[in-house]
This record gives sequence, C-alpha cells and structure tokens, in this order.
Amino acid sequence: MKNPLPAERVCHATGVLLVLSGLAHLLVFAVDGGPWEGPVSWRKPVTFGLSFGVTLIAVTWVTSYLRLGPRLRTVLLVVFAADCVVEAGGITLQAWRRVPSHLNMETPFDTAVSMTLAVGGGVLVVLLTVFAVASFRHRPTGPAGMPLAVRSGFAILLVALASGAAMIARGVALTRTGHQEAAYHSTAPLKPLHGVSLHAVLVLPALAWLLSRTAWSERVRQRIVTAAVGCCAAAVAGAGVWAVLTY
Repeated sequence: MKNPLPAERVCHATGVLLVLSGLAHLLVFAVDGGPWEGPVSWRKPVTFGLSFGVTLIAVTWVTSYLRLGPRLRTVLLVVFAADCVVEAGGITLQAWRRVPSHLNMETPFDTAVSMTLAVGGGVLVVLLTVFAVASFRHRPTGPAGMPLAVRSGFAILLVALASGAAMIARGVALTRTGHQEAAYHSTAPLKPLHGVSLHAVLVLPALAWLLSRTAWSERVRQRIVTAAVGCCAAAVAGAGVWAVLTY
C-alpha cells in the first residue's frame, strides 16, 4: 500500500473538519430552531458542510486510482480543498448573518460573497472536470470493478456540476432582472438531480473497494458494480426527467 501524500492527509483532515462543522450546525438548528427550508436557514451550513466534507474526502481517495503525476495531483487537491473551505465558509458566514448566501445582491458585501461563491463553483467545475478527463484518458487502477466505478462516478458527478451551474445561471439572470424572490425558488426543480448525482463518485468506488474484500470472483464483482452503475444512472435519469417536467 502506498504511503499517502502530505496533501492527502491535509485534504482528509479538512474534509473531517467540514463534516464536523455541518454536524455542529445541526445542533445549532436544534437549539435555535427556525425554518429548515428556504434561502435563510441552518439547513444550508449543515448540508453544505456535510456535502463538501464528504466530497473532499471522497475525491481525495478516488483520485489515488487515477494515473496522475503526484505533483499535479497535489496541486489540484490543495486547490480543491481550499475551494471547498471557501464555499462552505461563505455559506456558513451568511447563515450566521441571517441572509441568503447565494443570489444575494442586496448589499456590496452580500454581492461579494455571492460572486465569490459563484467563482468558487466555477473552480470546482474546472478541477473536477480535469479529474474526470484523466479517468477516461488512462484506465484507473484498482481491483475488479474499480475502473468502471471511478469513471462512472466522475461522469455522474459532471451531471451534478452541470445542474449546479444551471441553477446559478438561472438564479443570477432572475436576480439581475429584479426577480429576487423568484430566483430563490428557481433552483427547486434541479435540486433532486444535483443531489442524486453528487455522491456517486464516492458510492460506486466504495462499493468496488468493499467487494474486493470478499471472496467473490472478479466476474461477479464486476457485474455487481455494473448493476450499481445502472441503478445510479437510472436514478439520475429519473431526477433529470423530473427537472425537465417541473422547470
């Protein structure tokens, strides 16, 4: 087993801290109360802290199966970790200020935060696309089913990125035309698609890794991973149809 890169340890620790932040804000919600839904709620620091933390840990682990040079991978992971902190931190800051984090152009400071989050989202898209392209350029390493799991996970993750970009673009367009309240509600149809496709990059490789610990043959393990990929694809397709029908 290869020794982890220093960047991997930093990313894992940062991911854990983000997860703990999300859990801590769940306690804040339990004490403070307030609405769970809506643009101003404790739900956002909870879900985004958990999501960014888990995604950072997952991407750090999964990219160890990619055929990337250690120096390039280190740079990409460090930038990715910093971006995750900026995104979760901005959302958490605005939750404590009791104002919306996204699509909020009410004051110069709110505009700066919203634009920072939007730019950070663009950086995430670029970084994760680089990882996805790398997974298809060269066959990932790992046990039976892992190459398919890694490639499928990143491919499905690109759907999550595309849906997230679509939510931001539509929301910004509505905000700039004076429809602020409509902008906050415009993201609802795409949220299921975004959520369903976000964590396949962890679930599928984790399944392949767990199967490698069994005594089943490589053919059986490959078939199970293939079936899991099909289930994930079906779930994403279903969420996509819902988004189209309700957009």
